Amino acid sequence: MSGNNQLGVLKALDVAKTQLYHFTAIIIAGMGFFTDAYDLFSIALVTKLLGRIYYHKVGAEKPGTLPPEVAAAVNGVALCGTLMGQLFFGWLGDKLGRKKVYGITLIMMVVCSVASGLSFGNNSKGVMTTLCLFRFWLGVGIGGDYPLSATIMSEYANKKTRGGFIAAVFAMQGFGILAGGIVALVLSSIFDYQFPSPIYSVDPYASTVPQADYLWRIILMIGALPAAMTYYWRMKMPETARYTALVSRNIKLAAQDMSKVLQVDLKADKEIAENKATDPKLNYGLFSKEFLKRHGLPLLGTTSTWFLLDIAFYSQSLFEKDIFSAIGWIPKAATMNAMHEVYKIARAQTLISLFSTIPGYWFTVLFIDIMGRFAIQIMGFFFMTVFMFALALPYDHWIKPDNRIGFIIIFSLTFFFANFGPNVTTFVVPAEIFPARLRSTCHGISAAAGKAGAIVGAFGFLYAAQSKDKNKTDAGYPPGIGVKNSLIMLGVINFVGMLMTFLVPESKGKSLEELSGENVNDETASSKASLSRRN
Repeated sequence: MSGNNQLGVLKALDVAKTQLYHFTAIIIAGMGFFTDAYDLFSIALVTKLLGRIYYHKVGAEKPGTLPPEVAAAVNGVALCGTLMGQLFFGWLGDKLGRKKVYGITLIMMVVCSVASGLSFGNNSKGVMTTLCLFRFWLGVGIGGDYPLSATIMSEYANKKTRGGFIAAVFAMQGFGILAGGIVALVLSSIFDYQFPSPIYSVDPYASTVPQADYLWRIILMIGALPAAMTYYWRMKMPETARYTALVSRNIKLAAQDMSKVLQVDLKADKEIAENKATDPKLNYGLFSKEFLKRHGLPLLGTTSTWFLLDIAFYSQSLFEKDIFSAIGWIPKAATMNAMHEVYKIARAQTLISLFSTIPGYWFTVLFIDIMGRFAIQIMGFFFMTVFMFALALPYDHWIKPDNRIGFIIIFSLTFFFANFGPNVTTFVVPAEIFPARLRSTCHGISAAAGKAGAIVGAFGFLYAAQSKDKNKTDAGYPPGIGVKNSLIMLGVINFVGMLMTFLVPESKGKSLEELSGENVNDETASSKASLSRRN
């Protein structure tokens, strides 16, 4: 079907000039991702502190740490919740509409961010149980934000700059991670000034002041603020014209809504009745034969590439502690008090955000509508593969003290090209290539596959990367295959991700209806819209 058979109101969206409302939508949707990143990554800033407070052992040479099963639960429960939220709210966004569901996810994030800082009881079991409970539901709300924000931005944008707009929403994650680091830096400095304490090796008990129990709670609860500030504006956003026109089949309302927000006059000559019969070829369901014929391979491509990318992306936590120690960012725990340790970890996260994470995101924003999604994703996976093998094959060379700087540079480049590459494009493409009535669902499925990969990367490789020598493993962990072999596996995973990218169609410069096959034919096109610029 040709682009000439596209509904007028949708064609007007595709050719509309970039204007203030596009940037307003980026901020409104992007603040959700700002909050998502703050909430997901802030837990890494306080896990060491939680270990000192709740798992201190009298007479131990080192500060207390979270047991492996507790650490896995605290860090992983939000990822599990995110996976469920992506599937459920993705489906709900297609059934009820993007706007109706959009506010629900934000309320969940606000309530659960605050509740994460509360506790049932003051012992370790009660605190960890409460934290895990509310972080799971926080994850569900965060998960819902993925398909809804991507779909809403996709359906509002013009086709010329759509990729950059969707990528900009996702890139707000970088600022969320940065904000988490800055908040922890400021608060830990204030607490350290107000409640000075000796380092652990001098006085193990006094090195963690009682007020430290407030610090981690405040850091987590602050995550509710940006979400709460955004709620009003999310509720003011109208339903997207594509959902109203193609799913609700109300062309007149779609034209009215877009006239208000895009500052153009859109007049529908006739309104398609809500229950008007449609072309059965365009009314197929999810996973029907027609869907699999049209979209089966692209869906396999978006799910598999996101799954493989997140295995590699989330496995970076395995090597961060070695890198931070090598360059002196994080001294040995016994040489710091509790506040110093939070400060050092936050400083490391802040520096990584500034010089690696954020630049990679915004390189993609700048170039995605020039280079295209396919080229950026292939390039990203290719360089991630090259750099992983460059770390793995001469690993014994890199671990020598004189060679650690080279390891750090290659490691940083690996994740620069993850962000200037598949970490962004895997988010963008599923919001573009599927039909409007299934778009949010398919994005949710793709994102959930990514979070399954994140769970594998964050926890599967945490065990796999343990030393083969049981005497050299981290406390509580069984022997694994070692860091070198783990890096080789990750290199292979990135290479497979590059191959699976060939299943994903290029969407640069094309309308959503052209990509999904939803351009209406002459029998069903009972409405034409005329566009005139307001005076």
